[in-house]
Amino acid sequence: MMEAHNAAVRLIAQQVQRFSEKNKPFRIYHGSTNSTRTSQRRADNTIDTSQLTHVLSVDAASKTALVEPNVPMDALVDATLAHGLVPPVVMEFPGITTGGGFSGMAGESSSFRHGAFDATMRSIEIVLPTGQVARASKTNNPELFWGAASAFGTLGVVTLLEVELRDAKEYVELTYSLTTNSKDTVKVMEDAAAKEETDYIDGIVFSKNATVICIGKLTDDLPKGRSSQRFSRRSDPWFYIRAKDVLKQLEKKPAQDAANTVVDYIPLRDYLFRYDRGGFWVAKYAFRYFLTPFNRITRTALDRFMHARVMYRAVHKSGLADKHMVQDVGVPYDAVSDFQDWLDTNFAIYPLWLCPLRVQRDTPPGSVAADAQHGLHSDFGRPHAPNLMNFGVWGDMQGARARRAVVARNRDLERKVQALGGKKWLYAHAYYPEDEFWAHYDRASYDALRAKYSAGYLPSVYDKVRVDVDAEEAAVRATWKTRAKHQVKEIWPVRGVYGFYKAAVGGDYLLQKTKTKSVEKVDGSSS
Repeated sequence: MMEAHNAAVRLIAQQVQRFSEKNKPFRIYHGSTNSTRTSQRRADNTIDTSQLTHVLSVDAASKTALVEPNVPMDALVDATLAHGLVPPVVMEFPGITTGGGFSGMAGESSSFRHGAFDATMRSIEIVLPTGQVARASKTNNPELFWGAASAFGTLGVVTLLEVELRDAKEYVELTYSLTTNSKDTVKVMEDAAAKEETDYIDGIVFSKNATVICIGKLTDDLPKGRSSQRFSRRSDPWFYIRAKDVLKQLEKKPAQDAANTVVDYIPLRDYLFRYDRGGFWVAKYAFRYFLTPFNRITRTALDRFMHARVMYRAVHKSGLADKHMVQDVGVPYDAVSDFQDWLDTNFAIYPLWLCPLRVQRDTPPGSVAADAQHGLHSDFGRPHAPNLMNFGVWGDMQGARARRAVVARNRDLERKVQALGGKKWLYAHAYYPEDEFWAHYDRASYDALRAKYSAGYLPSVYDKVRVDVDAEEAAVRATWKTRAKHQVKEIWPVRGVYGFYKAAVGGDYLLQKTKTKSVEKVDGSSS
C-alpha cells in the first residue's frame, strides 16, 4: 500500500512541477462530485488526487493512523474502531475528508479539549508548489505545518496525514440539560469542560430562552434495563428531533433543578455522526420548500435524501444555498451574550448550534510558542489565545429574498463578528472586501510562507473563498441564454426539482448503502 501511495505522490509531484515551471495555477480534483466541476477539469489545468483514498495503516501501539487526504470520516472511523481506537476529533458529517478537515480547520464537540482537527495531526506530507515533497509536523517544519492548516490547498497539495488516535469505548453517555440564558449556557459548558471525564460538549439553541446542552462521556457500560439510543437507521429520530423532545421534558421542571437532566446511551459511531441525517436540522427547509408535511412518516419515506452527502449535492446544484444564511463563526466567551442577543434581534434564526472550541495551539516539548504562530490563524499560537464559542447560523433569512439582500445580511454578520473579536470559518461563503478580509486574518505570515514556498502563482485563500456578486450578475447578463436560464430557475420549484434530480442520479445515495472502498485493513485487503 505504501509503495502505491509513493508512486501516486511522485506522479502528482511531477505534475505540480510542470505547472510551476509554466507559472500556471492549477485546480485539484479530489474525486468528489462536489469538488472541481467536470466541465472545468482538463489535463492542462488539474492535479488529480482522486486515487488518494486509503487508510494506509492503523498503529495500535503508537495510536496513530496514516491516512490519505480523500478518506472520509466514516471510513476513517470504521478503520480505527476495528482497533479499539478513534480520532480525538471527528467531524459530524461522514463525507468530510481528512484533507478537508485539516485544510479547513474543522472542529466538533470534542474540540473544547483537543482543538480543531488540524491540531490532532502528528505530521503531514505535502507536495509543495515547486513539486518538492516535504514532511511537516508541530516540531519539524512547524511553520509549514501550521501554515498549511486552514490554507485550503494554497500552500501545496497535502498527500498524507498522520492522525493521532485515542482509546474508543462502546457508548457515549450523553446528558442533556436546559439553560434559559446565554450566561448560564457558557457557565455550564465551562464547568463541564473542567471535568476530566467530559469528552464531548455542544448545544442547540431552540429560542432565546431555551438551550439544550449536550455533555458526553465515553463509557463501555450500558445500565441494566436501559437500551441504547440510535440515530443512524431510517427508523431512528434525527438527533435534532430527539433533542427537541428532550427539551419538552426538561421544560416541565425548573431549569435550576440540578436533577433536571435526561440521559441517553448512544453507540459511539451513532454519536459521532448524529447530525448526518437531516444535516443538523437544515433539511427541514427542503420540506418547507416543497410544501411537504414535516413528520416522522415523511422523514422516514425520504430518508435516502436526508443524509449530508446527498443534501450537499442537492443544495449546491440547486443554488438554494445562495438564498440562506449558512455560516459558522466563533466569538470569545465574554461576547456570547452580546452576539446571541444580536442574532435574535437581527435574524431570529433558530435553532442555532453551539460548540465550544479550544483554539490555542499546543507547544510540544522541544519547541517554543513562536513555532505555532504561523499562517492565517497565527494568533491561535500565541499564549492565552481565548477559547471561542462556535455559532452555527444556518437558516432562512425572512424578508431577504433577492441575492443582494442576502449578501447584505451576511455582511452584517461578518462585521458584527469582527467587532466582537471573533473569527469566521472559511468553509462558507465570504463576502468581505479584500482589505477587510486581511484585517481579519494574518496576511503577513501567510504571504511570507507563500513567498518562501514559491506559492505565489497559486490562488490565495481570499481568491478561493470570496464571493464576487458583481461577477455572478455579469455572467447572468452575458447572453440571452444565461438570462433565460436564470429566469427559469427563479420560478418555483425549478431550483429545488433540479437539485433533487441531481442528488437522486448523482450516485451519492450509493455511498450511504455500501462501504467505501477507501478503507483498507492493515494487511492491505479491502474491508
